[in-house]
Amino acid sequence: MTDRATTTATATVGAPAGPHDYEPPGRSRQIGMMVWRSLKHIKRQPEMLTDVTIQPIMFVLLFAFVFGGSIQTDSGSYREWLLPGIMAQTMAFSAFIVAIGLNMDLDKGIIDRFRSLPISRSSVLVGRSVYSLIHSSIGIFVMSMTGLAIGWRIRGGFGNAVLALALLLLFGFAMIWVGVLVGCSMRSAEAVNGLMFTTIFPVTFLANTFAPTEGMVPWLRTVAEWNPVSSLVQAMRELWGNVPAAPADAALPLQHPVVTTVIWSLLITGVVAPLAVRAFVRRTTD
Repeated sequence: MTDRATTTATATVGAPAGPHDYEPPGRSRQIGMMVWRSLKHIKRQPEMLTDVTIQPIMFVLLFAFVFGGSIQTDSGSYREWLLPGIMAQTMAFSAFIVAIGLNMDLDKGIIDRFRSLPISRSSVLVGRSVYSLIHSSIGIFVMSMTGLAIGWRIRGGFGNAVLALALLLLFGFAMIWVGVLVGCSMRSAEAVNGLMFTTIFPVTFLANTFAPTEGMVPWLRTVAEWNPVSSLVQAMRELWGNVPAAPADAALPLQHPVVTTVIWSLLITGVVAPLAVRAFVRRTTD
């Protein structure tokens, strides 16, 4: 009787786990799986990197050599003045990446498949956001190498250089929530592309990204200098030592660009993120 009980207990311990004994991966592993899934798409479709490899080089060279001779700046070197502006525009365009990618996943039913798995819906959003930052950071790296090749330099010290990059990533994180909101609200990738292009593209040009605001008409200059992109660009230029401080008649955001960039980024995130999460939940429960 004792031997029989021992044999039964041993067989029970050595038996394979049933479906109710499965433990889903932790939240960090779920996010890592979502990021890896998106990165694998790049390996299978290398052309997905054209917007952060070929396009940045083209933008830098076109603006530096075509428009550089006709635009006067307070730094004396339009090439040094230009690079922070293009970097800020690239990071603003990170909203494009997450919006179109998320919308396509929703439209193709991939998110519905994820819902049938033991993973949280938040890991899908976070994973897509992390991938978007990685994708945009590749473009920033390519731009930096191109800028160094044509004469751009960082002159503000290591600490200021890191702070400028941190502000760039913080602003990119805020823009990602804009992309999540648009991607969940629109019903097709074409609609997402049309809306994002007609909003983000003008916003990045109606700033100090490619031309100084001093030459604009008064009302347009006010709009441009209160643009969140302008404070980010001014912060990077000052931290990297590419320009002196903003003139005395500049708007308040340009007088304190670092603090203003942090405030703008937190404000955009605080307002848009809850709306984006609500739109995602509503879209995935229909």
